[in-house]
Amino acid sequence: MKLKVGMSLLPLLFLFIFGCQNQNEKKNTDSKEVAQFKVPVEYYTLDNGLKVILSQDKTSPTAIVALYYNIGFRIEPKDRTGFAHLFEHMMFQGSKNLGKMEFIKLVQENGGVLNGSTRFDFTNYFEIVPSHKLETMLWAEADRMRGLDITQENLTNQQGVVKNEVKVNVLNQPYGGFPWLDMPQYANSNWYNAHNFYGDLEDLDAANLEDVSSFFKTYYAPNNAALSIVGDFEMDETKAWIQKYFEDIPASDLPAKPDISEPKQTEEKTFIKNDALANKPAIALAYHMPQRNSPEYFAMGLLDQILVQGDNSLLAQKLEKEKGFTSNVSGGINYLGNMFNYQGPMLWMYDLTYDNDTSKEEILTAIDEVMNGLKDSIDQPTIDRAIVKIRSQLYDDIGGTFGLGRADLLCAFALFDDNPERINTLEDSFKEITPEIVKKTIDEYLTKTNRTVLTVNPLLAENDKTKS
Repeated sequence: MKLKVGMSLLPLLFLFIFGCQNQNEKKNTDSKEVAQFKVPVEYYTLDNGLKVILSQDKTSPTAIVALYYNIGFRIEPKDRTGFAHLFEHMMFQGSKNLGKMEFIKLVQENGGVLNGSTRFDFTNYFEIVPSHKLETMLWAEADRMRGLDITQENLTNQQGVVKNEVKVNVLNQPYGGFPWLDMPQYANSNWYNAHNFYGDLEDLDAANLEDVSSFFKTYYAPNNAALSIVGDFEMDETKAWIQKYFEDIPASDLPAKPDISEPKQTEEKTFIKNDALANKPAIALAYHMPQRNSPEYFAMGLLDQILVQGDNSLLAQKLEKEKGFTSNVSGGINYLGNMFNYQGPMLWMYDLTYDNDTSKEEILTAIDEVMNGLKDSIDQPTIDRAIVKIRSQLYDDIGGTFGLGRADLLCAFALFDDNPERINTLEDSFKEITPEIVKKTIDEYLTKTNRTVLTVNPLLAENDKTKS
């Protein structure tokens, strides 16, 4: 389960537009340089419902094919926890014209890289290839959208692979699942948001061929997907290839989405997780997010920057620099992506490990000092600095990994908003947020009644004390 795109590998792929007022047109105002970035976006939909986003950039002779299906682990079948992730693995087991693992071989032998991941609200697959292999990748993605090789042998094999992944990444790992897997289960109430999306071992064993076939026919259809192409390609030629390979894939009858709303939290929740492999205590704090795309949502994005992002963030200054309780406060909105590529209820969260001679009460007291004085620190200069940090992060995300971050946002905005052009208005949305909106958001959302606190009890450390 790949979690997040990493650091930038190429110069940022933006078109910068600089303008200055003409001195002859200037009337009692100073000339100002205006800078903004603009990602080229062409968006359309095939007759079968497939959403297509094209974003051309000839900086490098590479192309990205990103295919996002509007099905994540949030709405996977009950009693089949981990099924969406299991199915992600099944997508590499063969299709009509490509045998088992031949999809991977095809990409790698043509000089490309590929991966897939399962998130809250989508499952995605991507290939980064030399641009002259773009048609090959479109054919291959269409081939497996058209039909998988669903056999008991492939299913049994991948059940074993995923179960082993759970054991390695969660069950047999210190701080395994903390807090990205654990916290949603503690903080949320609705099963769709609160179940073990990596998968209980019994549920993974219970999956059968009928489950796999039904899931594929229902959700892996063009009218439940978005396809983005980013990089060096010819527009008309690429449109013709997409039409050729995808247009005759039939749409499916999509079921009604279940109710994924989360009831309002009215009192603080606290939990302790015993960890036999951990040697230091850890703590994570989570708050339910405002509704996506609301003014308060963008205000929380600013507060995330102010509180936890970077060495100058308030919690880093208090817990790392002033108190010396920890060396790393990390956090954000949506630990399995970013604040833009999800659709349902979400948590803002941060976590840290700390020394055994520091108490949880000391940590919480220091945190409360920051939170109690937070509104007093909110003014326009503080917001402006947060916007600079957000802008920098957007540049890193959108330009990183040959433009993969760009493909991610384009698909997410197509699936969830039917508007991939949103990628070009994100900064403006943050600039519309005033100090008054930020303070209102603090009062409504950054309260103890909206907070869940999860601590890790390090049994390994206790055992070491007993031995000594």
